[in-house]
Amino acid sequence: MSRLKYVLGEALRNMGRNGLVVLGAVLAVFVSLFLVFGTLMFGEIANSNAAQWSEDVRVEAFLSDDLRNVDRLQAEVSQWAGVKEVTYVSKPEAVENAEKIFADNPSFLDIIEEDPSFIPASLRIRPADLQDYDGIASQLEATPGVVLVISAGDAVNQLISLRDGLQVFSWALAIALGVAAVALIANTIHMAVYARREEIEIMKLVGASNWYVRVPFLFEGMLEGLIGGLIAVAVGLGAYRLGFDQIQGLIPLIDLTVSPDFLLQRSALIVVFGVAVGAIGSAISLTVHRYIRT
Repeated sequence: MSRLKYVLGEALRNMGRNGLVVLGAVLAVFVSLFLVFGTLMFGEIANSNAAQWSEDVRVEAFLSDDLRNVDRLQAEVSQWAGVKEVTYVSKPEAVENAEKIFADNPSFLDIIEEDPSFIPASLRIRPADLQDYDGIASQLEATPGVVLVISAGDAVNQLISLRDGLQVFSWALAIALGVAAVALIANTIHMAVYARREEIEIMKLVGASNWYVRVPFLFEGMLEGLIGGLIAVAVGLGAYRLGFDQIQGLIPLIDLTVSPDFLLQRSALIVVFGVAVGAIGSAISLTVHRYIRT
């Protein structure tokens, strides 16, 4: 208990002696972790919206009027690999949908009213994953009774690229910012050790071990990371709460909602990450600093 008290006391005294340097380190860690927190939230919003958009992706197979056993075809397609759901749209339903879609086009509505039989029945297939739509479309084109297959094509490929690209970008940025935070902590501890170099030399002359000298600096880095992480979470959550309604109103097509569980888990992760960043940065600095090394 006495050792822990000594370590914490020394860490706090070190921080008090170098208030401006510590403040700069905490602010730098705060900025880095705030950006990491924002990146994680951005990635979650992008992933959830991509998943929602993918729910609306369908491959539509228009059926021949001569096809008699639609139920068997529907059951067969539903068993294919990559197929999540198959919905049958009868001719009357297809006509009703067409009338809604072209409600502002009187010329086309006249054609439908004159001869609605030209609109075929169809199967609408929802892929289990966006990647599966191309293979499903190819299978449908080779299926007897299917006269035409329509899929989103290039739009789906762009959505896949957007989803994968956002995931890679969010993780790459989070890693880069984490490395920057480690470097900032390491530099702060390096400066603190240098400022106390004469005191450290005296302590070592009277028999203090390297770990006895190092541990307060290690705790100092962890405290700086903890404080920076807590501020980053507080500011990040506050900014999200305050700006949600305004930003959502500007971009209604994108759902900015993030689940409370995600916010809680990522907030805890950022705080733990802040402590880890402080520990790693301190450890690196203490390992290479000539006043601390054995």
